[in-house]
Amino acid sequence: MNRNKLIVFSAPSGAGKTTLVKHILSQFSNTSFSISATSRSPRGNEKDGVDYHFLSKSEFKKKINNNEFIEFEEVYGGVHYGTLKSEVENIWTNNEVALFDIDVVGGFNIKKMYPMNTLSIFVMPPSIDTLKKRLISRGDISDNEINRRIKKAELELDFASKFDKIIINSDLEESKKIASDLVNEFIKNE
Repeated sequence: MNRNKLIVFSAPSGAGKTTLVKHILSQFSNTSFSISATSRSPRGNEKDGVDYHFLSKSEFKKKINNNEFIEFEEVYGGVHYGTLKSEVENIWTNNEVALFDIDVVGGFNIKKMYPMNTLSIFVMPPSIDTLKKRLISRGDISDNEINRRIKKAELELDFASKFDKIIINSDLEESKKIASDLVNEFIKNE
C-alpha cells in the first residue's frame, strides 16, 4: 500500500536530480511524477499538462487565494511555481506514490507539510566547481545564468541537512543505485 506517500528529489540546478527522478520512474511502476504549475510561458517544445501546468499570472494568484497549492513560491521576475493539491490527490487516488523533481525550498516545504509521509532526498554535487562544469557543458545556458545558478546553489547547499537523505552525485550509476534503494525501502514500509 502506497497511500499518501511522497518522494521529493531536490538539488541545485545541474546536480542531477532530474536524471535520478527519471531513473526512479523507470524502475518503480507505482510512482507517478507530480507536474508542477507555473505562471511562466512554455519554452521550446514544453507541453501543458506534461512538462508543467501553465497558468496565467491571474489564474495562479486565484489558485493561491483559493488555497489550491500544497506549496508555491515566487521566483525571479515575478514568476510563480507550485504544487497543486489536485495533482497530488489524483496520484494518490491511483494508489501511487507522488514523485517530485523540485527546487530546494519547495522540497523543504513539502516535507514540512507532510513530515511523516515524505521521503526527502537532497542531491548534492561533488563540488561547486563540478556543478559549474556541468552547467557549462549543457551548452544552452548563458554565462550570466550560470553565475546566477551557482550563487543560488551556494545558498541551497545550506538546506541539505534539513532533508532525510543526501546523495552526493559524483558517480551517476552509484547514485542511481542509492536512490533506488532509498525509494524501495520507503515504499515498502508502512
